[in-house]
Amino acid sequence: MSAHFSINDLSVAYGKVRAVKGISMTAGKGEIISLIGANGAGKTSILRAITGLTAPAAGEIWFDGERLDGRGPDQIVAQGLAMVPEGRRIFPFMSVKDNLLMGAYRRRDGASVTADLDGILTRFPRLKERIKQQAGSLSGGEQQMVAIGRALMSKPRLLLLDEPSLGIAPIIVREIARFITSINRDEGVGVILVEQNSRMALKLSSHSYVLETGKIALSGPSRELAENDDVRRAYLGG
Repeated sequence: MSAHFSINDLSVAYGKVRAVKGISMTAGKGEIISLIGANGAGKTSILRAITGLTAPAAGEIWFDGERLDGRGPDQIVAQGLAMVPEGRRIFPFMSVKDNLLMGAYRRRDGASVTADLDGILTRFPRLKERIKQQAGSLSGGEQQMVAIGRALMSKPRLLLLDEPSLGIAPIIVREIARFITSINRDEGVGVILVEQNSRMALKLSSHSYVLETGKIALSGPSRELAENDDVRRAYLGG
């Protein structure tokens, strides 16, 4: 599988603190990869660099033959990337429908936008039932569905998810996991998944990277890492 997305020798610094220290990784077209590791390992800093929210100190980021580092977040969205940030960051006083439509703000294909909105509501029936409610009145899990749906309304080819299971009831985590699998399978959307729920991350992804203090400690097929004794002890509870 040829690399559709790649990071080459990426470093991210905040002042004198280097959060990411010269990492490289690749993903094939339509592949789900996951980044696992403890808090402070550098996972979110990598996502922020990919999406242009933080300028890399060094290195290159490539997607679909185009170099992304140095571009602004709006240009990167236009290239076909979308991120669901940690903590969801929805618009609490806007309706569920208006939150979802915010994801399509760059699009001019009205009929297709309507069809995509219907598709998201079909996949997330809870949102269809609450379409007119203020998004801030929803449960944490339902708000996460809104955040994922909003990102998908931009028609991304690569979706970045930062801790989608954080603080969410297990039953809704399973629903979100099924949704990630289905959009990848049915629509070919690639996914970079950052998760402290390492068991879920390894189950959903085909390839994983284990980060420790800004460096890649281990990488390989997710199924193999799930059987690795060091990974099991450190991240899977046994």
